[in-house]
Amino acid sequence: MQERWRAGKLAASWFVLLAVALLWLGPYAWMVLTSLRTLPEIVAAPAWPLPKSIQFEAYREVLHAIPVGRYFLNTVAMALGIAILQILLALPAGYALAKLHFTGKKVAFALVLACLLIPAQVTFVPVFTMLGSVGLVNTMGALVLPFGVSALGTFLVRQALLSVPDEMIEAARLDGASELRIIYGLLAPMLRPTLASLFLFSFVFHYNDYFWPLVMTTDDEVRTLPLAVALLREQGTGVRWHIVMAGNVILSLPVLALFAAVQRQILRAVTARA
Repeated sequence: MQERWRAGKLAASWFVLLAVALLWLGPYAWMVLTSLRTLPEIVAAPAWPLPKSIQFEAYREVLHAIPVGRYFLNTVAMALGIAILQILLALPAGYALAKLHFTGKKVAFALVLACLLIPAQVTFVPVFTMLGSVGLVNTMGALVLPFGVSALGTFLVRQALLSVPDEMIEAARLDGASELRIIYGLLAPMLRPTLASLFLFSFVFHYNDYFWPLVMTTDDEVRTLPLAVALLREQGTGVRWHIVMAGNVILSLPVLALFAAVQRQILRAVTARA
């Protein structure tokens, strides 16, 4: 009787996990299948996801309509620059809030937490005006610099450093290590799971960002891939859903590959905090 109850409990767990997986993967599978159909098929049966025959014409049209390679490099350069800058600056900021003693430390940490509540859309007008006054609009600097400092990254690094014994830092100081050597040479390798999580969150968020590149770019020089995919919807007459879906598949593939590469580090960061 007990074994039967355990088997039923296991089957229910698998059923719930399968339902959650279908809920998450269903829209992506629909997007991929739609990109492999023709427009007459979609118009004739929009609710039927399976193609009569696999067609790659939508991908050829995407590659022909927009310079995917240049937009992709712009997007990766922007997201990579922001993620690296955030990690480099979050390490000393989190170290100061976790391990140093100075007047106003609690106020500084409260300000960091307050910054988590302010969306970028609230401050984009003064930031746009400031960048425009120094001639940085429509440059890569305008896309990267406003996000170089991350309140979330500072918070994550600070919380991770609280678990590092102070004796280890004192021993490094007695050996003659400078503060920068302690931060980037000693502590950074110990925080690898946290930094990997921060890198992934930052990279994915800014890789998919639509709003900031929309207001900061005026031509194709530094335009990003999400903007270009959105423009696919406006070309021609009517919405060509198979082309839009093909563009979104191309857009999402690098992010999925990145997640597959660092998922182990993310799980280690989450389980370490748990």
